[in-house]
Amino acid sequence: MEITLDGGEISILKALGLGGSEVEGSVLLERLPQLEPAELIDTLKGLLMLGYVSVDKGSFNSLEEMKKLHFRVNSGYSKDLKEALDPKATQGKSKRVRRE
Repeated sequence: MEITLDGGEISILKALGLGGSEVEGSVLLERLPQLEPAELIDTLKGLLMLGYVSVDKGSFNSLEEMKKLHFRVNSGYSKDLKEALDPKATQGKSKRVRRE
């Protein structure tokens, strides 16, 4: 599976981290001062719709609601997302095949 991400998505995923820990919306906002709040919300909603990010509540419609929620990267996509964030890191690795 090949994942293509834009700049805003990459910034959000890096701010969340790929370890699966939750990040509160207000902390995410502090970590991403370069993103306008409306852009942050739109991009987060896109990542949620794709399933790459999950949230502790179904949806949010305002910045105030978003600040109170907890976001995390979906662990089912973390390997693919890691490769999308740093494609060079996975290109040079050879896969060893065990022969019996």
